[in-house]
Amino acid sequence: MEALKRLGVSKNVTSMGKGRSIFTFCEDLAKRHKKVVILTDWDRKGGKLARALKEAFGANGVKVVEDIRTKLVILSKKEVKDIESLPTFIENLKATTRRD
Repeated sequence: MEALKRLGVSKNVTSMGKGRSIFTFCEDLAKRHKKVVILTDWDRKGGKLARALKEAFGANGVKVVEDIRTKLVILSKKEVKDIESLPTFIENLKATTRRD
């Protein structure tokens, strides 16, 4: 969550945490939100978790906005493998565009 805060995303950010089932986590969020963005790591484990979350949210009537994670993966696939690396990646992009 710290990485998202560094990017200026701080409202309605929730971490799944340990000890809760995916379904319970999604069920709890469904009580407060009708739409979510899933940001898991880009690796196989993160992809598997994203699919499981999407299914559980869908079962609870919550719409999953998929395009944000998909675009982030496409734009940063070679340089970024996890959410924690996003701020550094974005800072490097900004620095590169300033030099050009």
